[in-house]
This record gives sequence, structure tokens and C-alpha cells, in this order.
Amino acid sequence: MAEIQSALGEAKLDGWLFYDFRHSDPLAYRILKLDEKMLASRRWFYYVPASGEPVKIVQSIEQFKLDSLPGRKLIFRGWKELQERLKEALGPSAKGSKKRIAMQYSPMNDIPYISRVDAGTIELVRSLGIEPVTSAELVQKFEAVFSPAQYQMHVEASDKMHRIIQDAFAEIARRIRANEPTTEWDIAQFMQRRYSEEGMQAEPMIVAVNANTANPHYMPTKEKNSPIRRGDFVLIDAATKLNKPDAVATDQTWTGYVGETVPEEYVRIFNIVREARDSDVDFIRKNVRAGKPIRGAEVDDVSRGVITRAGFGEQFTHRTGHSIGEETHGNGVNIDDFETRDSRRIIPGVCFSIEPGIYMEGKFGVRSEINVYVSDKDIEVTGQPIQTEIIPILKK
Repeated sequence: MAEIQSALGEAKLDGWLFYDFRHSDPLAYRILKLDEKMLASRRWFYYVPASGEPVKIVQSIEQFKLDSLPGRKLIFRGWKELQERLKEALGPSAKGSKKRIAMQYSPMNDIPYISRVDAGTIELVRSLGIEPVTSAELVQKFEAVFSPAQYQMHVEASDKMHRIIQDAFAEIARRIRANEPTTEWDIAQFMQRRYSEEGMQAEPMIVAVNANTANPHYMPTKEKNSPIRRGDFVLIDAATKLNKPDAVATDQTWTGYVGETVPEEYVRIFNIVREARDSDVDFIRKNVRAGKPIRGAEVDDVSRGVITRAGFGEQFTHRTGHSIGEETHGNGVNIDDFETRDSRRIIPGVCFSIEPGIYMEGKFGVRSEINVYVSDKDIEVTGQPIQTEIIPILKK
């Protein structure tokens, strides 16, 4: 609570109002350290003021559900009592001004990952003379910033993932040279075995060849997959984390060609994607070192600009990157001014992917994905060395 109240003071907010109905806001459970499987068939509120005692608002038949949290308890039975308790908890605004209270919503739905509170509840809070403001930056601070231990686990997982992907390319080469029939599914299963050997969680991954690589979310299955043969273009996109409590993910994408040399058509597209990726890294590093605040949308604009100027803007069909946390797609800033308009700041302790791509429908797609961790005055690209050219898988 002290950390939350300190953050509210820095943000010049009067409080943070958490609200849930039937687990409609998983962020509230994580930030408040509540049991995510807790019975929650009735509405509840938890108000943390910038100073003073927090307040719990719970329904009479589920009045014990927030007992793990500090603060005084207000119990309601019917909807009229609920509104009275909410008014009591939030208190009056100062004369001539409205209290500004953070909630899990996003104006214009710019950041849908934060939009957990329904419009009706926002209307209810406004009817009490309160101005709800987005909690997006607060959520990032309390949900997406790595602890020192999490940073170390991310680095360890990233180094292991790098080795596993290289092992996968080597396994393709071994099978091709041995004339051993090989499929996308075979290589995915090989990688799963390596995950187990390295103490990492089993997670499905993308192993795609040729036209399948033009589908950013293609995944092979045991029943549906394609063979891998000499002359094929291969994309591997894999994400998982260590089998340890509080571990955070790593997420990397590499491409290779089943041959001794890589044809020019693939090289040309990869070089554009690499330039877009590296331009983002340079932009982030320059601004972080200078102490200049930047936002996720700005970073997306940089890489998207590179690809658009090269004539492939229409073939870059997704955001540049996503937050990385305990889930592969975390709750911090995304590198996005395309699918959403992510105005959150890039702050110390967050981690995200940079993964621009160009997808030639029906032919092939190229994506290069790295992970960026932000420290106080610099950034680190984990999982070194990163890819600088398409792997000629059969080159000796």
C-alpha cells in the first residue's frame, strides 16, 4: 500500500479504485496479490487513497473476500446501498474541483489491455463527481517492472532459447543430410524436448516453412503440418520461461534457408526487416541514455517508417512489439501505434519484444524478433548474439 500511495502522489492522483465482478479484472487480483481463484460472484471495490486508510466495499454474503487487504470494510446488500457505500468511500471532492481517481479503463479504448472496467461502472463513478483517469501507467509500474531476480531469470531463459533455436536449425540440417523425412511438427517436438532438458516450460511454438511463414500466427500441429525439404525457407518463433516461481518469459524469432546459400529474394526482405528492428533499438537506446521519455507508439512509428519507405508498409500487418512479463504478452507498454495507440512511457525495469515483419501472402514472410530490457540509464538486448543474416542451414 505504501508503494501504491507513493506512486499516486507522484502521478498527482487522489486515489486508485479497483473494481471487479466475476473476475472481470485479472489485473486487480495480480496487483493486490489476491487469490485469482477466489469466489467472486458479487461486485467488490477496493479504494486506495493517495493518503490515509484504504476502503473495502463488499457484498454481505461475500464480505470476507478482501480480508487479506488492509483498510476498513463497508458492507452493502442491495444496489442502493452499494452506491451509498461507494460515495462514502470516495468522499467529497474539494470545492471547485473533481477528485481524479485511477481506474482500469482507457479513454477511446486506446489501450484495450487496460480496459477492464465496464462503461456503466465508469458512469456510476462519474455520477459521484469523480473524474476517472486511466491506470495504464500505474498498472505498468506494479505489473510489468521486473524484480532483480526476474531480470536474471529472463537473461537465463533468453540465453537458453538462443541455443535451442540454433540446435533446431542444426537438427534440420542433420535430418536433411541423412535423407530423414522431416516436418514442422518434428522440429517443434525436438524443441519441446530441449525445453525440458533446459528446465523450461512446455509451450507451443511456430515452426513454419515457405507460405506458412507469411501467416504471423501459424502453428503446426500433429495433424496439420508441412514437410521441411531442401530449398525451403524456415521461420522459428518460440517463447517460454524457466520452470521457476515468478519467472518471466523470453520470445525470439529467427529465419533460415535449407541450403548452402540464401537466395537474394529472401536476403532483400530480411535486410529491410533487420534495418527496421535495429532502428528501433538505436532510437530507444539514444533516448533512454539521454533521459528523454518515449512512448511505445513512438517506437512503433520508427520501425514502421523504415518498412513503409522501402515499399512494404501494407505487408507489415501487426504491431512492432509486445510487453513481456510472467506471460509472454505482458501488461506493460507495447510497441504499438498500429493495432492500438500505446501512449505508455517506456520506464526502467520493463521488457518488450521488437519484431517487425514483412509478409508476402502466398509466398513467404520474414520476421526478426529480439527482446529489449530497459535499465535506469540504458537498454539491453538479451539472447545474444541476435540474428544479422538468414541462416544458411546446410552451410558447413
